[in-house]
Formats: sequence, structure tokens, C-alpha cells
Amino acid sequence: MSMPPVSKAKWSRIAVASGLVATAIMAAASTASAQNLPLIRDTEIEGVLSDYAKPIFKSAGLGTGRIKMRIVQNDAFNAFVLDGRNVFVHTGTLMQANTPNEVIGVIAHETGHITGGHMAALRARIAKDQTRSLLAQILGIGLIVAGGVAGGDSANSLGGAGQGLLFGGNEVIMRSLLAERRQQESAADQAGLSFLNATQQSGLGMLTTFERFAAQEYISDAQKEAFARSHPLSTDRLARLRTLVETSQYYSKKDSPDLQLRHDLMRAKLSGYLEKPQVVFNRYPESDQSLPARYARALARFFQGGPGALEASLAQVDGLIASKPNFPYFWEVKGDLLMRSGRNKEAIAPLRQALKLDPNASLIRVQLAGALQEDASPAAVNEAVALLRKSLVDDENSRAFRLLANSYYKQGKRPEADAMIAQAYFLEGDLKQAQLFAKRAQTKLPQGTPEWLKNDDIINYKPQT
Repeated sequence: MSMPPVSKAKWSRIAVASGLVATAIMAAASTASAQNLPLIRDTEIEGVLSDYAKPIFKSAGLGTGRIKMRIVQNDAFNAFVLDGRNVFVHTGTLMQANTPNEVIGVIAHETGHITGGHMAALRARIAKDQTRSLLAQILGIGLIVAGGVAGGDSANSLGGAGQGLLFGGNEVIMRSLLAERRQQESAADQAGLSFLNATQQSGLGMLTTFERFAAQEYISDAQKEAFARSHPLSTDRLARLRTLVETSQYYSKKDSPDLQLRHDLMRAKLSGYLEKPQVVFNRYPESDQSLPARYARALARFFQGGPGALEASLAQVDGLIASKPNFPYFWEVKGDLLMRSGRNKEAIAPLRQALKLDPNASLIRVQLAGALQEDASPAAVNEAVALLRKSLVDDENSRAFRLLANSYYKQGKRPEADAMIAQAYFLEGDLKQAQLFAKRAQTKLPQGTPEWLKNDDIINYKPQT
């Protein structure tokens, strides 16, 4: 796995086993640039976001499986689209949003950008222009749209770089582009609200989000949050949005208690995995005996370390399981903490239970296969292969390919193992290594088989310029 540009200390907490699985993905910001986005994979959180998004996507005529919700590991409140296939949401957005409706409002707005073809329009402007200076300025907008995906202090410098580019070159053309962008934001508001109304949901969450950042219109760009930079908000636009929201018949409709609980559990999980233990304990004091608070503290106790940390944390997780035995993600977390402590064999049973409760969870399937890797017996290896092959049908990810390669090596299937490593490198954006392993595998694989064809695609792949 390539290390995303965040501190090693933070990534050492989230890049092991599962629970929150960190990875890196190449996402094109335009036809002329790409950025490494530090993504987090987690079955529970992805499930929540998928349930938020599916009704919106369906009402927008985008189906329910075409667009993926992606989670960017970044503390800033931000969300953005780079193409018509993905909606990116920062962990900071999920942790700062108090209700599901606030996140749903953001998703609805970004869906408005997709249906409006706004990124395609930007790429078309780039394609038409022949001057390097204008291209650089447009890419400046792209940097702002990405909103500081690198994390930490680099987030501010990224936005600053984008702003710096905006003030050079052809001012008339840039004014035209920025005016078009403001129109796109207003159009995305109206489209998003139409999707919310069609799904009988309130637009109050969207309004709350934009009101939160309205004051930032009057401060310098360097001090603005990423969301305020990438979603410019005029007073007139906010007034129009408020009128549309408040006149909707669904204005006062609240999120269901079950959905609110899932939202609160998601936020607690993110806090437990990503924040310093003392921050978690302050956010979720012992006096708070709610399920989300107990969830966050159980994770924080593990990452606090020290004598008995694992045992204390597992005892708290067992308490969560006793309170909600059919919730698969408490079982998953138990397995994850055991794996992080090097007790893979003990992790197998809780992970089996998690998968039993959520049989469609590809990431849990991968995690269980990882726990089985310690057992070199033919039965364990065969089970791991079956789990991984099934997971890759639904969800291709580099960790699954690497684990499958390891299992194939144990089975003596070297060409198949090399083929899996090639696909892992390809997904991680390392084309040179991907082609090296693909060429090595292809000489030994039967010509015309699915694996041979996939490797042939990698060998002949030429990145867009």
C-alpha cells in the first residue's frame, strides 16, 4: 500500500487489518491532473452512506449501483465530485454532521453537480482552450474543488495553491469561469432540493450546512474551511435556498430514530479509530452510557495502550455485543482488535459471526480471509481463497488481491499469485510494478483465460495524458 500524505502515527492506527481499512486510490481531477486521495474503507460506514445516498441517486435517475460513496480521511468538512461515478465525503463531514439529514443534504447537492454535468463542463472548457496559463488557472479551480484532500496542514496549502493560481493570467476569462461556477452551485442546490422532495426528506440539513459556512464568505480564502472554498455561497443564494427549504412540505420531517442511531454509531466509530484517546474520552465521557459513547470509548481504550488495554477494550466490546447481539459491526470490531494485537486465530470466530450477520459484506469476508492466513493448513488456505475470490466479484480492492496472492503462493500457484499482485499494484496506481508482475504472470498463464486477459489489459494499459 502506498502511504497517503498523512502522519505515520495516524496511519499506523487505521492501516492494519480492517475495522477502518485505509487505502489509496487515483482519482482524476481533470483530464490533465490526478491526485492521491487517502480513502477509508469500512463496511458499517459505507453501508450507512449507501443507505443515505441510494434514494437520492434513484430519484436523480442515476440508479442505485452506478455511483459509489467514497470516504476521504480528512478532518475538514468537505464533499466533492470529480466525475460521474463517485461522491467523495470527508470524515470531518461525517463527524461534524449532527444528523443524517445534514449528510443527506450534502449528498443531494453533490448529486446535483453530477446530473448537471458540471465536471464534464469544466473538462470541456479545458479541452477547448489552447493556452497554458488558462489551463493552469482552471486546474487551480480543480485544486479547490478537491478541498484539501491531502490532510492536515497540507490541506490549507492545497487550497492556497488553487487560490494563488486563480489570480494570475486572463482575468476576464477567469471571471467568466467563476460566474459559471456560481451558477452551477445554485443549480446544484435546486436539483438537490428536488431530489430531497422526491424522496420526502427535509432540506433543513442542506440549509444548516450552508448556513454554517455562510460567515466564511467574509474572511480570507486562506482561513476558510475546504467546503466554503469549494462551494462559494452568496447572500442571495443562501436566501433563495432558505425560501425553498422552508416552503417545502417536508421541512419539519425528522430522521427516524433507527437512522439517527446508525449515524451516531458511525460518528463514534470514526472518533474511536481516528482521534486521540483523550479527545475521545472528552467527547464521550463516562457519564454518557449510550451505545455510541460506549462504542467510541471501547476503541479509545485499545488505542490508549498500556497494560491490559486489549483486555479492557474487549470487555467493553463484549458489553456492546450483549446489548446488541445481532449488530455485525461490534463482532467485526472485536475481530479487528484481536488481529491488531497479533491474535489472528482468536479473531476468526467473531469475524465468522460478523459475516453471518452481514453475509454480503465483502470487506468482512476479506478480513476473515486475513485472519485465516496464519493457518497454513490446506483447509484454511482453501477457505481463504474462496472468501477472497467471492469478495473480488463484488468489490475489487488491493488488499484482497494481495491476500489472494499470498494464498496462491501457499498453494504453489506462482503465476496466479503474480497475476493477483499485478492487479493490486494496478489498483494502487503503481503501473510500473503492475506491468512487471503482469508480464511475469502472463508467460505462465494459459492464453485466453480470464486472468491472462486481465494481465494483458494491464500490460497494454496507457495512462491518459
